[in-house]
Amino acid sequence: MSFLFVALGGAIGAMGRYAISLIPIKSGFPILTLITNFIGAALIGFIVGAAGRRGDISPNTVLFWKTGVCGGFTTFSTFSLEAFCLLENKAYLSGGIYIILSVAGCIIGVVCGKKLALR
Repeated sequence: MSFLFVALGGAIGAMGRYAISLIPIKSGFPILTLITNFIGAALIGFIVGAAGRRGDISPNTVLFWKTGVCGGFTTFSTFSLEAFCLLENKAYLSGGIYIILSVAGCIIGVVCGKKLALR
């Protein structure tokens, strides 16, 4: 049964990621992936915080949101490819900024989401 919760959440997360990718922003900088990863990081932080604060959230609900929705929504493989492409194309400054903003921003997102859940 837990596989079904993960699968359903993953489908919803993937649709959300695709919807964000349709936002018509023209840029050489992968801003939509950065935004997607930050939202996903904040969401997973919120889920972990809420699950830790409340004892009545079922393990399947946590699986649905954390593994399913967040796993289907976040785009670490896309981030990795885009960072590699920026560096491969000698856009070292943009690549470095993108890597730093993605990693630091997503850690900050987890902290913000968890703090929000614990309020």
